[in-house]
Amino acid sequence: MKAVYYSAGYKYQLRRDFSIQTEILGYYVNLKYIRLTKKGKLTGKCGYAWDGASGPTWDTKNSMRGSLVHDILYQMIRLGHIEKDHKEYADKLLHDLCTEDGMWPLRADYWRWAVLKFGAPSTMPSAEPPELVAP
Repeated sequence: MKAVYYSAGYKYQLRRDFSIQTEILGYYVNLKYIRLTKKGKLTGKCGYAWDGASGPTWDTKNSMRGSLVHDILYQMIRLGHIEKDHKEYADKLLHDLCTEDGMWPLRADYWRWAVLKFGAPSTMPSAEPPELVAP
């Protein structure tokens, strides 16, 4: 019998590459589903999976881009590809992208407060979803 290896916890998957300019400079990261250039261009590659909004909230179209970029940045922190001091920038970028995409400012402010206050454990290596195997 051949085993299947997988990860759980993801709701969404990119069908096309998505790129955005960030202020995170001087790093070069080129993973299977993530790329960050030294000039700060961040790309989530086709196939990248993320879980959308976390916590006591719901996913909406105006939260998808922000949650995608936020999840990519947190994952790069967890994996040690960028420094932990970029967490606050990731939290601000989540807020800015969500409001840019039409989220009510009060909701975006609450999300930023929540990730600033409670998001640190999600940047720890132990928060990376484990590889599961079945059967």
